[in-house]
Parts: sequence; C-alpha cells; structure tokens
Amino acid sequence: MPRLAIAPDFPRDLSALAQPVRRDAVVALRRLLLNVSGAPHPERVRGARDNRVATLRLTPGHRGVVVRQRDVYWLRTVLPDPEAWSYAQRYRYGINPVIGVIEEWDAEALERVEPALRRSAGATGLFDPVCDGDLLALGIDVRALPLVRLITNEADVEALEPLLPPTQHMPLAVLARGGSLSEAWREVDACRATDEAIDRIDVDDLHAALRRSPDRAVFAADKVELERVLAAPEWCAFPRPEQHRLAHATRYEHPVLLIGGAGTGKTIIALHRAAHLAAHGSGPVLLVTYSQGLGDDLSARLDQLIDDGVTRKRVDVDNAERLAMRIVTDAEGRRPALVGPGARTLAELTDEALRLLSRSTGDLLDDIEPGRKPYRHVVVDEAQDISSAQWRLLRAVAPRAHDDMFIVGDPHQRITDTRVTLSSVGIPALQHTLKVSYRLPQEVLSFAVRLRGGGPIDGLVKGMSPLYGLRATHNGERPIVRMYDSLEAELAGLVATIAAWLDDGVPAGEIAVGARTTKLVREARKALGRADVRVTAFQNLKGLEFERVALIGVAEGVVPQPPPDDPGARARALQRERSMLFVACTRARSMLYISHSGRGSPFLSL
Repeated sequence: MPRLAIAPDFPRDLSALAQPVRRDAVVALRRLLLNVSGAPHPERVRGARDNRVATLRLTPGHRGVVVRQRDVYWLRTVLPDPEAWSYAQRYRYGINPVIGVIEEWDAEALERVEPALRRSAGATGLFDPVCDGDLLALGIDVRALPLVRLITNEADVEALEPLLPPTQHMPLAVLARGGSLSEAWREVDACRATDEAIDRIDVDDLHAALRRSPDRAVFAADKVELERVLAAPEWCAFPRPEQHRLAHATRYEHPVLLIGGAGTGKTIIALHRAAHLAAHGSGPVLLVTYSQGLGDDLSARLDQLIDDGVTRKRVDVDNAERLAMRIVTDAEGRRPALVGPGARTLAELTDEALRLLSRSTGDLLDDIEPGRKPYRHVVVDEAQDISSAQWRLLRAVAPRAHDDMFIVGDPHQRITDTRVTLSSVGIPALQHTLKVSYRLPQEVLSFAVRLRGGGPIDGLVKGMSPLYGLRATHNGERPIVRMYDSLEAELAGLVATIAAWLDDGVPAGEIAVGARTTKLVREARKALGRADVRVTAFQNLKGLEFERVALIGVAEGVVPQPPPDDPGARARALQRERSMLFVACTRARSMLYISHSGRGSPFLSL
C-alpha cells in the first residue's frame, strides 16, 4: 500500500482551487491510498533534475507533484498541468547527511546563478579559510561545495538564500558574517526535530528523512488522516523542528522555562506539549494562561490539535484566577461572592485555594503519592504576567516529579507590574531560549523592537533579559504610520484602510483594530459600523494574531497614559505602556498600520 506524506504547500494550494476541482483531487488521493482501480499513477517527468520526482493526474487539468521512492509518495503541491510540469522539472531533493532532514534545492535557479558567480569570483573566496571537511561536518552537501567555493562576499550568500535549503544556507550565513564553526553548528543543530541520537543517516532513505522533518511532511495512512491533515491549520500539522523537539521531548526531569520573543511559537509549543502529555503523560493536564479570553482561544485550538475525544478530556484549560475560584467552590460547595457583603478578593481566594490544597495533600513528598494532587502536569502560557501567589498555587496543584511544569513566556511582553523569578517561588526551571520569529516579517519585527526600547527586562529568570538576537525568517511590508489633524480625520482614515484591506481579499476575521482607551475603542467601532473586524483594547490583543492590524490613537497623552509622579512607579508604568504597545504591534503577520491625530506618541520617535 502507498505511504502518502503531505507537504505544507499542498493544503494551501489545494484550498486555492475551485470547490469541484478540490473535491475531485481529494477523491483521487483516497483512491491512491486504497490502491484501487482508477487511482492516479506516477508519471515520469522529462527533464527532471531529480529522477524521483513524478506527477499524479488528480483531476482533468491539475496534477500533484510527488517525490517518490518505492511505496513512499511525498506530495509537494497541486497545480495546473503546465505549472506542475515546470515545478517538477525545477527542484531536486536531498537528505542532510549530518542531521538527516529532507532538503529542497532550486536546481534550475542555481544552474543560472553559477555562471554569474564564476565570472565574479576573485582570487580569494569567502570560505577559503574553512576546509572542505569542516563544511561537510556542518552538513553542506558535497555537490554544493564547488558552488560554495565561488562565493566571494556576504552579499552572494544573501542572494543565494531563496535557492538553498535553510539547513544549507544558515551555517554559510553564520560563517559569512564572521561566526565560528561552533556557532554555525548550533544553527544546524537547532533544525533537529528530536534530541534522539541517530546512529547512521542513510542519505537514500526518503521515508526516514521525512519522519525527521515534521515541518515538511505529515504522513496520512487512511482517508480520515488525509482529511484531518488537509483541514488542519499549518501550526497544528507542521510544527517547526525546534518547536517539535521541545514539545515532544520524551521526558524532562525538572521544570522547563521557555523564553521566546514575539512570533517564535511559544503558544504553539505550549499547545503541542499539552497535547503530548495528554496522550503520553501519566495523569491529567492543566493548561494555564493569563486571562479567560486567552483560555477560550487555547481551548478552541486544542480542539483542533487533539482529534481524540478521550485524550482531549485529559486537558483542562484555565487561568489562575478561575483555578483558585474552582478549588474554593469545590471545597465550600458554592461559588464565593466577589461583590457585596462577605465578598473576597481574587488574591484572598488564591491564598485560600493554596491553603486548601496544602490541607488536602498534607506534607507528604510529592513523588510518593502524586495521585493526591489535582493534576499531574501543568503547562503555563504567558508566564510573565503570573503573580507570586498564583505561581505558588500552580506549583501546588501538581507533584514535584518529572514532566511536572512546562512554562513559556516573554518578560518583554509583560503588561502587568508582576516581576517574579521562578526560583523565588520554588520552581527551579531549566531554561531554553527561542530567537527566530516565524510570524512577523523582519520589517515589523525591527520596528517593534525599536519601539519597545527600554533596555533589558527583569522577571521569570534571575537578572535581566535583554532583547537582542531576535530575527525573522522572511521580509514583508514596512509598518505604515499616519498623522491626522483631528480624530474625525483619523477615524475616516481607519475606515478607508479597513475597506481597502477587505477589498484586497483579507478576511474580516484576519483584521484587528486596537486602541489604548475604552473611549477610542467605542469610537472605532462606531466609525466602522458593521465591518466584522475585531476592535478591542491593546491588552486584549495579547496572545492573538491577525493578518493585518491597525492601531489608532497612538498619540501623545494617550500612549503612554499619564504616569504617576513617583520616579520608581513612573519608570515601571512607562515600561508597561511600552510593552502593551509592543504586544499590540507584534500581532500582525503581514501588515501594521499605526495612526494618531496631533502629536504622535513619544514611543514613535524611533
């Protein structure tokens, strides 16, 4: 029976087809999986640069491009016939000899580039100080060595980026800017999807390479799995290697703290870790985030990620305040009052919940009777905004044992005045850091980092966390900053901008409008009328993402809000305001629009 692997491009390209064509293509793939009469068969490609590449006639006029080895079919894309043939001729595929992942080469473009590099090559090559053995040890393909030796400057390396597999380009880019061999190796090693040692890599084993490349292929053994992969969002089906490695680690002996900048996939990793623990852990899982709204979003995303109902029920999604309320309610038999006579504050409820947990579990060592704890595993998202008392509660709901706490956050995105180090609340965590932003284009990321300013930040870990080394994987549009003479003109500009985005074909659900004050949120909603886009305060955009984001009212006196007079409180307030704007800006996947009437916010003086 054929073993079918789906590449991330295929669902995207399939969804772009007309519905009848899409339906017929899926039916053809079902027949392929069942190996029945009428199933598409691989057709050789004349002029292909890789003899394993073939096409499958999925519908009249549309073909799938596959890389085939024996019974393994890696389905790359679906295109109209002429484009499919051209695609199939253009690329060749290989297996990285050091880390064993699949690699795609734009062979046609490289053939055109090589003569130009040869003509411009000087007496001294950029990589002359590096011997062939060291380049091969970094996973550089032996067939690429002659091309690498023609490179004379860093600009050549940058120009080759779209044509090379990332695992080939990244180590060259590190060496080109003066980095060491060990630094280049770390870039390559980060592309592993697992920490498991590989005794021997067979560079001719396509199946094994695809299994090591979760961001490049997902196997579908039957029509149910096929339809699930085709319908799933990309974050769900195709996690990045680093994300997969951290989320699917077999065992962590100590609590884990994962710090990452905007767009690095922290929430995706938290979701995948919760799903992994639900399927392979040893008890119920608690997934915690900052607010009820974010909790609802995480719960919906878990429903997409976990298709087995029994496994899904093993994960509770909550925030710390509701968790405390639930513990106290269960103990007292009724929901505690938050207003009126006899009311308790949320802080008091947290303290009471911690007291109740201590009384019910006693002083036994956690690893002796872990079953007495309400949860076996705790996963925390948006950790930078959890208070000290809430951390103590989260520490108390799970035993101190392997895989007990998995924590993700970013001190630079903190929107509260919380400054807690995990060690101070009894959580000695092993730290990992993410530096690559997959969501944001470099232009938006650079703008937001400059806007954030303010130097290093404290919290989560001892000392200060600097904001440097964060980079994006792609380029895009530069943020747009507009000044208007009046609020009326600014709102009219917003209406025109949103209308243009909708005319561009951007779904309303992929557009967000943010403002700092409740009054401005009301004004924006009124101006937009029935335009079905999300309009909310900056802080409510936390943890979410959209294709395009418009932020209004980023003016002096509004952003930041007037700070207190006390110097210490003033500094902290300004830092929170910067963080809030930074968070709002980094929700945009492709385009960011900022407007103000009158003088702009001092934060915009980049």
